[in-house]
Amino acid sequence: MPTKIAYTPYDGSAKPFTIGLSQLDFEKWIEPDDQLGLYLDLKRQILEADHDGAFQAEAGTEDAQQEVLSLLSEYLPRFHGGQYQRSGDAMHMAGRTVDLKDGAMPALIRAGLLIQDDLVIMRRKPDGWHFSAGFVAFPSSWSVQEKFGQAMEGIHAQVPGFEGGTRNAELINRMFDKLAADRMVTRLNWSIKGNGNLPQPISKHIDDDPATASAEAMKNFVRVERQTLRRLPRSGDILFTIRVYADPITAIAQQPDAAKLFQSMADLLADMTTEQLAYKGLLTTVREPLRLFLLQQAQKAA
Repeated sequence: MPTKIAYTPYDGSAKPFTIGLSQLDFEKWIEPDDQLGLYLDLKRQILEADHDGAFQAEAGTEDAQQEVLSLLSEYLPRFHGGQYQRSGDAMHMAGRTVDLKDGAMPALIRAGLLIQDDLVIMRRKPDGWHFSAGFVAFPSSWSVQEKFGQAMEGIHAQVPGFEGGTRNAELINRMFDKLAADRMVTRLNWSIKGNGNLPQPISKHIDDDPATASAEAMKNFVRVERQTLRRLPRSGDILFTIRVYADPITAIAQQPDAAKLFQSMADLLADMTTEQLAYKGLLTTVREPLRLFLLQQAQKAA
């Protein structure tokens, strides 16, 4: 059976390194699929192996964490009743159970163990929006400990075009300030990695990252992040969800619009600056062999 790719943000419809937000219906907030159990098991394994590496929270965020848990506990059985069943204080999904009232576990961890997405709470402080709590099992070349506590400008310091003082940085802060509780927005991000591991905690700014894309193009994976943002009605904080997909680059050939996808990715790579390539996890020496591979695949699929 052909591999179905959920999202293809490299299809040429959006330019990389733009904010690229679009409106999202509330019923489409979370998208569990048949890999739910695998993600949940891996999250528990990561927590057991490195709890503080996956979860950090500032004092005073407890109510906001509980707010996230309450929203998900209400949403999941309502909109995904085929996968989620609530029985009292227990939520059952994919053969796993989470005790929603387990006081020994922070509420944000309980929330994160319900879904495939990672969760980050951003809080407004006098100098901007800060990463105030997060349960992130599947980071893309960063870690919770690296970003925790930082303001938006620090979080995006290495993103080309989003550094502090740039127009994009100002627009993001303004968007966070104005995001209403009755609106939800979403965006997609993509990169190319040398393996399909869901957790990629090694910073892209460290040499010899084992996930760096390979010049042997067929070995690579396209890593896509589906991100959503919503304001928490009670706390006023912003909840940021991140769902990671890792698709073999060869799976593009199985899509109905394969020729277009291969061609558009090749074109996007050709237009990227050295800084943008590095942020996407690509060495400059990898760009040309990868681009040629994509062009060859586009011709085969045409």
